[in-house]
Amino acid sequence: MKELQFDARVSKPDPRFAALLLEQFGGGNGELKAAMQYFVQAFAARQPYPEKYDLLMDIATEEFSHLEIVGATITMLLDGVNGELKNAAEANPITKLNGKSSRENLIHEALVNPQFLTLSGGGPTLTNSQGVPWTGAYVDANGDLTVDLRSDIAAESRAKIVYEYLLQFTDDPHVKDTLRFLMTREIAHFQMFSAALETIQPNFPPGVLQGDPRFTHEYFNMSNGVDARGPWNEGQGPWGDGEHWEYIEDPIKHVVDTQGEINHKPEGTNRSAKEVARMDKEMSKQRSEEVRSRLPKGENKWSSYPQIELASPRSK
Repeated sequence: MKELQFDARVSKPDPRFAALLLEQFGGGNGELKAAMQYFVQAFAARQPYPEKYDLLMDIATEEFSHLEIVGATITMLLDGVNGELKNAAEANPITKLNGKSSRENLIHEALVNPQFLTLSGGGPTLTNSQGVPWTGAYVDANGDLTVDLRSDIAAESRAKIVYEYLLQFTDDPHVKDTLRFLMTREIAHFQMFSAALETIQPNFPPGVLQGDPRFTHEYFNMSNGVDARGPWNEGQGPWGDGEHWEYIEDPIKHVVDTQGEINHKPEGTNRSAKEVARMDKEMSKQRSEEVRSRLPKGENKWSSYPQIELASPRSK
C-alpha cells in the first residue's frame, strides 16, 4: 500500500513547527530510531523466539510508516518552500517576507539549524530539531529479550512524551490530530512490549545471572538533609514476605566496618551465595537450551517460502 497509515493533513504552512517536528524524524527519540532499534533487535530473536521476531518486525515496520507520516507532515508544513527556492533568478519571496525585521527573524531562526532549508530544499532532513545528524548510536540492541524489551518500553515512553510536548507548540487542528495518533500508537506499543516481556519467565533480573545476595537489598543514604523513605528503601519492597530492604543510614561507617563491603553479610534476604550459584547454572542452562534447541542441525536456512498455488489461466 502506498498511502499513509494515517491521513496526515495541515491547515497551512508552518516552517517553525516543521523544524520542531524534525525531532521525531531524525532525533534520538524519533520514529527512525524506534524503527531501526526494533529491526536490529529482531535478528537475534528470529530463530529461537520467532513469535518475538514477528512482534519486533511488525512494530518496526509500523514505525517506518510513522516516519513517513512525520516526513509528509514536515513537507506539507514547508509547503511552497521548494518551489520558491527554485526561483534562483529573482529575489526569493521567502526571504522578502514582510520587511527587513521578518527577514532577519528568519535568518536568526535558520542559525539554529541552517541546513534545514539550505540543503533540504523544503523536505525533512535526518537530523533532530537542532540540526544534529541521526546516528546508529541511538539504537539499543543487546541480544537478550529481557533487556531489549525493557529498552523498547522506555523508548516508547520517551517518544510518547515528546509528542505530548509537541502538541503544545502547534494550533493547527489537523497537525494536532496527526500528533495524537502517533502519540497513541506509542502507548499501544508500550503495552505490546510489556505483554511480551511478561511471557518470558523468569524475566528478572534482566539477563541470566542473579545478583550477589550481599548487595541486592542494600539502600545507601547518600545525601544530607531530610531523608525520604518509601517502598524503594524500606519494608519488604518488591520481594514479598520474608525479605526486606537494608537501609544503610551511615554509608561511610558501613564501608569502613565491612572493609569496603568485602565482609558484609547478606541482610534482608535468605538467599545464600550457594543458592545463587545454583540459580545461575539453572538459568544459564534454560536460556541456552531455549536458543540451541530451536536452531536447525546442519544447514541453517533463514526463510521457508510457502508454495503459492497459481490460478489456472482462463479458458478462451
